[in-house]
Amino acid sequence: MLGTIINVGAVVAGGCIGLLLKKGLPEKYNTIYFQAVGLFTFILGIQMALKITVPLLVVLSLIAGGLTGEFFQLEVRMNRLGDYIKKKFKFGNENFTEGLTTAFLLFCMGSMSILGPVEEGLTGNVSELLKAKSLMDGFSAILLTSALGLGVIFSVIPLLIYQGGITLLAQFAGQDIPEGYINEITVVGGLLLIGLAFDILKIKKLHILNMLPALIYICLFLWLQGL
Repeated sequence: MLGTIINVGAVVAGGCIGLLLKKGLPEKYNTIYFQAVGLFTFILGIQMALKITVPLLVVLSLIAGGLTGEFFQLEVRMNRLGDYIKKKFKFGNENFTEGLTTAFLLFCMGSMSILGPVEEGLTGNVSELLKAKSLMDGFSAILLTSALGLGVIFSVIPLLIYQGGITLLAQFAGQDIPEGYINEITVVGGLLLIGLAFDILKIKKLHILNMLPALIYICLFLWLQGL
């Protein structure tokens, strides 16, 4: 899990720098930054989604994941958690919850956040993918934190659980993880990133957090298909 720990450290370091810059950046720079990030997220999501090979299973996963997330009110609970942390530690940043959720989705939905931990789990060495991702996430954290505040830094908690969990799973499962699973998880993650881009660009507010169970459903449906 060393690669994920390095990734977490990069986000924290970038977030701390972003907090120092927060008061020095005019609103117009924050606006243009989010427009750039939104466009990049949109293109990245499309690139990932174009790898699709089983469209029916992907659609079913998104539907089942969205219904499951809606039933368990994942987005509502995540917002409540963010508000609780903000009140518990007496943070005055009104964008705390938005920063937490946006950063989590950006840092965890890319293919590198899946392939990197899998490679580390299989080889036992720090993945080059995770090194590159750490550098990218660190710079992103600077700008995200300068715009959305302390919530971005707290996104390292779900980041650690998510990537660390994948690494541990890869260690136990070994070479038994089919490449097709990784590919379709990447596709679902890409579609979620496209939805996040709509949100960042203020085109349409989508309940992306409620669709996160789709990442589990795609694995379940692929397994059932294999049977």
